Amino acid sequence: MVKPVIEIEVVYAAVDRQVLRCVTVPAGTTVRAALLDSGMGEAFPELDLGECPVGIFGKVIADPDTHQVRAGDRIEIYRPLLADPKEVRRLRAAKAAEAKARNQ
Repeated sequence: MVKPVIEIEVVYAAVDRQVLRCVTVPAGTTVRAALLDSGMGEAFPELDLGECPVGIFGKVIADPDTHQVRAGDRIEIYRPLLADPKEVRRLRAAKAAEAKARNQ
């Protein structure tokens, strides 16, 4: 018996380019298996698809090795942040307060 297939998308945005791939996988495929089938590892050799953080439509998937994809899912591969957004805001606020104190 033929196992039903579903279509999903896998996306990754590197610093210099972005790739979106439509992938057809068997129903019941896990997120991690879909990533490995997507060919993103060949397109971006620097990615460790076995360990990288991933999400579906902006929600991080805690266990991609067991979470099954559904038709229409968009798997997003996340890269590490260069700076902590909270720290950047804190530094910007401190700099603005310092500039305001000098101008008074």
